[in-house]
Amino acid sequence: MSSLLSDDEIHHEVDLVWLEDVTELDYVRQSLDRLLNRRGKPPYHRDGRLVGYARLGPQARSSRSSGTFRRRVFWLLPHDRDTVPDGLYATGAPAEAVDPTTLSAGSRGRKTNRSERPAQAAEA
Repeated sequence: MSSLLSDDEIHHEVDLVWLEDVTELDYVRQSLDRLLNRRGKPPYHRDGRLVGYARLGPQARSSRSSGTFRRRVFWLLPHDRDTVPDGLYATGAPAEAVDPTTLSAGSRGRKTNRSERPAQAAEA
């Protein structure tokens, strides 16, 4: 979850790659995945779609036990607000969601009124 990400887990990020125009999205979900490389587009094995991912610098080291790198990925599920505006997240947002406009390499991002969409904002 985004609130559980620590700065030391993402400090080797050099940039974020967006596969969609995130200015149109109120929120994206973020998680740390174990991936085989530092930079390329990661495979995606969840429902929904991959929206973006982090690329790591050469100083990032792989896990001794698995040989994988922990990289941040950004994604959305089929029932998220961008697809179902009046659905489960018409107000509020998932725990791992952040406003994509607050994200940058090495920065956890944060929830905002835009991502949380309080009930009164949704009614307007």
